[in-house]
Amino acid sequence: MVWIVDDDKSVRWVLEKALAQADMETRSFERAEHLLEAIDDHAPDVLITDIRMPGMSGLTLLERLRSTCPDLPIIVITAHADLENAVAAYKGGAFEYLPKPFDIDEAVELVRKAASTNDRAIAKDIARSRPIAAMIGQAPAMQDVFRAIGRLSGSSMTVLITGESGTGKELVAKALHDHSPRAGKAFVALNTSAIAAELLETELFGHEKGAFMGADSRRIGRFEQADGGTLFLDEIGDMSVALQTRLLRVLAEGEFYRVGGQTPIKVDVRVIAATNQDLARAVKEARFREDLFHRLNVIRINTPPLRHRREDIPSLLKHYFAAAAKETGGPPKLIDAEALDVLQGYSWPGNVRQLVNATRRLTVTAPGGVITARDIPADLGGNETGQSMTEEWTRTLATWAERQLHDSDAPLLETALPEFEKTLIEIAISRTNGHRQEAAKLLGWGRNTLARKMKALHLD
Repeated sequence: MVWIVDDDKSVRWVLEKALAQADMETRSFERAEHLLEAIDDHAPDVLITDIRMPGMSGLTLLERLRSTCPDLPIIVITAHADLENAVAAYKGGAFEYLPKPFDIDEAVELVRKAASTNDRAIAKDIARSRPIAAMIGQAPAMQDVFRAIGRLSGSSMTVLITGESGTGKELVAKALHDHSPRAGKAFVALNTSAIAAELLETELFGHEKGAFMGADSRRIGRFEQADGGTLFLDEIGDMSVALQTRLLRVLAEGEFYRVGGQTPIKVDVRVIAATNQDLARAVKEARFREDLFHRLNVIRINTPPLRHRREDIPSLLKHYFAAAAKETGGPPKLIDAEALDVLQGYSWPGNVRQLVNATRRLTVTAPGGVITARDIPADLGGNETGQSMTEEWTRTLATWAERQLHDSDAPLLETALPEFEKTLIEIAISRTNGHRQEAAKLLGWGRNTLARKMKALHLD
């Protein structure tokens, strides 16, 4: 038996129909209070709950059920999918967290998985987290990141964060720390590529007085500074092999020697590492120790590039324009639809870091309170760039059409439309990491239309 609590009648109806087709019995409630009254008599096998509802919220319901039905698998769904809700759901003991709009087939499969799980681990209470830096994202790839942080909220496991430069790997590391049992202790960050190789050992492990020329006093290294907390090692792939060996020993034994020291230093440090390199390839090329790679790669989180989460760009721009306004002391800049289209169409090779710098730049350089397409410089896709790209592909299309008419009598649209649709479908599917309902929205179709087109174009 699957129980559903959601104040949205259409969501209840869709889930009821889909689960009934999967041979599962359902019972629905509009409010959490009604469910609590019914659960005293008979508990379901799986519960699906929304977060924001009139009266009692889904998170409060989770809290109530954690003591009365600790083994009940609870799937949380919400249209307000952000990091705080994801973490709160997992801390409350949720089996899984599913942002709206969700793929109904994925939801049914998740219910099956929950129903077959009898030994679900109950999330442990942890200290209240301190506020963290803003992490913004509704894109499916960012929701995967939020879910990973939520699942690890009661853990101190080693994590490897991968992704291109500027994608927010340190923000993810800070969120992991702030939502962990170590939240009350130090979070120490070190970019290993920003420090000369000969100085990095001292930076990490410290040194004793007189250890080398110029060592006039004892220095405490980053590992000791992070004792009891978290040490974030950014760009770990640039570390020398010799220093990798020392790092491996600390991870394995929890102790090290300061440079020039004779006494081992014991520490309890959670290490979170990050890299924009392919460490598996670096291992094959003997640039990175395989045993260290396996030590770091216990859990991996990938931060998506901004070009794979373009739907988040409006929210990011709004947030960072507000931050830039605080720096300059003026009101936040607004952005018109045409300028927003330009920035959403830009490739953002520097990812979110580049977007942050762009908002500061435009805050200072754009006249007036509203940014228009004319205010956006060429290196951010402005001026004639967008128009030139449109003209380029339409000229290419015209050349192709001329050639087709010369070489064949086949109707142009019969030849061109399937290829046109196929290309756009592949781009939309790639952008949404395979989520068909999201891809259909990008294309302006319904999900059934997308499924029919994919079948006709042999894209299944």
